[in-house]
Amino acid sequence: MVSLRRSQIASLTATAVDFASLIFLVEVCGVWYVAATAMGGALGAIVNFLLGRHWSFTAGEEKVGGQALRYGMVAVLSLLLNSLAVYLLTAYGNIYYALSRMIAAVFIGLLFNFPLHRRFVFGRRTYAL
Repeated sequence: MVSLRRSQIASLTATAVDFASLIFLVEVCGVWYVAATAMGGALGAIVNFLLGRHWSFTAGEEKVGGQALRYGMVAVLSLLLNSLAVYLLTAYGNIYYALSRMIAAVFIGLLFNFPLHRRFVFGRRTYAL
């Protein structure tokens, strides 16, 4: 439960970076919402990796290279899932892009990101990657 609570706090922090970047890129810079979703997601992923490694899962003593590689694999898949979900919800569900992003973030974060971060990325098991 401690890692879940800490993970959710880290995720909220990373999500704030992600969403602020998304809205800034779309509203101020005029970037297409799907591309801005990916860019904001990448920035949020960096924040989340650092918090996950050093605080949520306290896995800072392990080699960063393997963790970063595993995290990158999960982050790329998460980024693709989030971008696709935002596109589908916005284009076909007629939902405002920021609300689409929130919906996608909640479902993908809880059902995809957290389990993979906990077990695969920052877990105490040794992986060949």
